[in-house]
This record gives sequence, structure tokens and C-alpha cells, in this order.
Amino acid sequence: MSILGTLERPLRVAVIGSGPSGFYVAEDLFKQTLNVKVDMFEKLPAPFGLVRYGVAPDHPKIKNVIKIFEKTAENPRFSFLGNVTVGQDISVSELNRFYDAMIFCYGAETDKHLGISGEGLAGSYTATEFVAWYNSHPDFQDRSFDLSHEAAVIMGQGNVAMDVARILCKTADELQKTDISQQALEVLAESKIKEVHMCGRRGPLQAAFTYPEIREMGELTDCYPVVDPKDLELNEASLKEFQDPANAGRKKNYEVLKQFTAIDPKNRKRKFVLHFNRIPVEIRGNSHVQKVKFEINRLVGEPNKQKVQGTGQFEEMSCGIFFRSIGYTGVPIKGLPFLAQAGVVPNQAGRVMDSGKICTGWYVAGWIKRGANGVIGTNKPCSQETVKSLMEDLDRLNPCEKPSTEAVLEFLKDRQVRVVSFVDWKKIDAVEVERGLQVGKFREKFVHISGMLSAI
Repeated sequence: MSILGTLERPLRVAVIGSGPSGFYVAEDLFKQTLNVKVDMFEKLPAPFGLVRYGVAPDHPKIKNVIKIFEKTAENPRFSFLGNVTVGQDISVSELNRFYDAMIFCYGAETDKHLGISGEGLAGSYTATEFVAWYNSHPDFQDRSFDLSHEAAVIMGQGNVAMDVARILCKTADELQKTDISQQALEVLAESKIKEVHMCGRRGPLQAAFTYPEIREMGELTDCYPVVDPKDLELNEASLKEFQDPANAGRKKNYEVLKQFTAIDPKNRKRKFVLHFNRIPVEIRGNSHVQKVKFEINRLVGEPNKQKVQGTGQFEEMSCGIFFRSIGYTGVPIKGLPFLAQAGVVPNQAGRVMDSGKICTGWYVAGWIKRGANGVIGTNKPCSQETVKSLMEDLDRLNPCEKPSTEAVLEFLKDRQVRVVSFVDWKKIDAVEVERGLQVGKFREKFVHISGMLSAI
């Protein structure tokens, strides 16, 4: 029987990543009957991952989940080690000396590529960098976005693509009381964009955005939605999908889209145009994006299993700025197995695998485990599955050499790493709120790590 998890010898778990999956892992670990000590590592001084840096600033209610995470962080068996990059400041093998188990929850940090000609032209951007830029992520504040053109094209029809579209379509007045960065607000206020085109490779019934997001596009102050009725025509398989009770959410989306075909512009100056069954094959321009060439698709196959098939027909769309939003993908950490094509760490029920063998004591949860899919809440059962695997493996774990958080902190201090605790983070948090009050917002985030550290 394992000695780990007793009063005399707590089970020590390192959680790498402080987004939703990391906090759900910590929450579930504290629900176990064992005595568990959780140290959470985060490369930024601020916790909460995509809740802080990915959720749109004009959707603050979604961020209320932070209150639940803060309760977890108040547990006396929890320690936050912010401003520490695992794989750089401390290696995976070095972590092994201080922890009985490690759970990697660092998400999917970059975008997938389209792999087409012209993707690298000036004016071609990823949704990730744009979202991170306007959400004040320190790693993306050197980006600049040229909004001096009249037309923008977004490839992708998920909620991230919808966020990008909505931010481009809203007025500065609609955004100024949110926690969007002041720099981004000033750039958006000068935007010359009049048309935002959102394109998807599948049909209107298969679009990945959710009902609240598409409905909101009809309620903007100075932008109205446009849909070609021909784009809403459904083939036989899609009609069966429409009638399937399991697709109730898709049906609601489709009904909103039908309403958009007859919507009153009400003198609104901008327009948001949805296009379906389109896939980009080339981005054209001399040195800057000027046009996107699309192939027109059709759907073939059984209901709920339809695939895209090209028709051999093409069309071009003029634009001065292009965003790809076709999904996030993970990046490797040195020393941790990684599947580059899938963008995930190989695993079975959260247990890290290497060449078909289990890496004892190593686990994953969240997007780096299963790929970038689902909403914030989807990470909860995913994290619970991983914790369950860890509990089942308790007798097989190798107790670490130095079971001490103080020893970890001393190790990092010797490497001149300025570790940010959760108490430190609360000081940063308070200063951001105060900065926001001064400009009529509920928060003005620091956009540089140096600013965060100066607030401590």
C-alpha cells in the first residue's frame, strides 16, 4: 500500500498550466480522500489561461468561472508558482525530483495552418494572435494589425472566429467599457473596415458557432448581418440532420441565419457577411493580401457524417486583411512526448504514453490531452478522468526525492527566477481593477510582464 497521500507524506502533484483544465484538476484532487498538495506552474504572472486571455472582453459573464478557481486557490494545500516556464526555467526531469506526479494542462497555444500559397503575405493573420493582442497577452503586444482596408475575410466559423468578427464589427463605444486593452481600443477606433466576411468550408447547418454568438451579430449598433438565401439551401442529408432532435442547437442557428436574409440594415454602416461551402485555395497579392481565391464545395455522405467535396468551381473575394481561425494546436515541451501532427501529448485516459509505454507519474488534461475542442466546462470531465487515472496508479508511483515546495522555490531562486505567488497575483489584480476605474472600465490589464511585476 502506498505511503503517498497520508498525513505524514502528502501526495505531491505539479499541475503545469493555470487555465480551466489545470484548475479543474486541482479542484478534483482536493476532493479525494487522500492528503494532496498541489503546486500549479504558470509561465505568466497571471493565472486563468484562456479565461483571461481568450474569452472575448465583451463577454465578461463567461469569466465568472474565475470565482470558482479562486476558491480552489484559497485551499491551504495549493500553491501558485507564476512567471515560471516549465521546459525553460525548470525541466520536466528536474520537476520529477520534487513531485510524485505531474499533470500537464498547458493547452493549445497556436493556430493550425491552411497550407496554401500566400498564407505568409502581409495582412494575413491568425485568430490566436489577434485575440491575444486585444486581450492584453504580454507575448503578443508587438503585433500590429492593419485595419486601414475596407474588407476583412475570416476563414473559420467557430466561436473564436465569431469573436474576431464581432470585435471588428463593433464600434469603439460598444467596447470601451470592457477590459479590452487600451492600445487595441485605439486601433479599432480608427478602423476603416466596412465589410467582414466569414467563410466556412461546410454548410450552414454544420457551422461550429453557438446560438448566442450568431444571434448577437444581428444586434450590433452599427453593423448588420447578410446571408445569401442560396447559401441556406440544404441537401437531403442536411435536411435529415435538421430534423434530428440531437441537432437542436444547429437548428436554432439555422433559424437565426434565415432571419438574417430579411434583416433591416437600419442605416448601419458596416456589414457582416456569412459564406458557406467555401474553402480557400490561394491568398493573392504582390506584397500584401489583396484577394482570396475560394473553391466552392458541396457536402456528400450520410447525415451527421457528411464530408466536403470540391466542385471545381472557384470565386475570388477582394480584401485587405485575412484571418485564419481553423482551430488551435498544441506545442511540445522539451522532454515530454508529443504528436506533432495531432498537436497533443500521446496518452491513454490522461496517462502520458511514449512509444506505447506508460510514462509513470506523468499525465495530461485539457486541450493538450484531447485536442482543442469544447467549451470551458468540457474540461471538467476531461480533468476528472485524468485524476481518476492518477488515483488508480497510486501504488505504482515513484515517491520523489525532495517532497517540498520550499525546495522548489529555492531551486528557482538559485536560477534567478522571480516566482509570483497567488498572493502576489491578487496584488496585480487589485492594481488592474484600480487602473480600470480611472478610465471608466472594470479592469485595465497590464500588457507587459514588467508592469505586472512592478505592481507587486
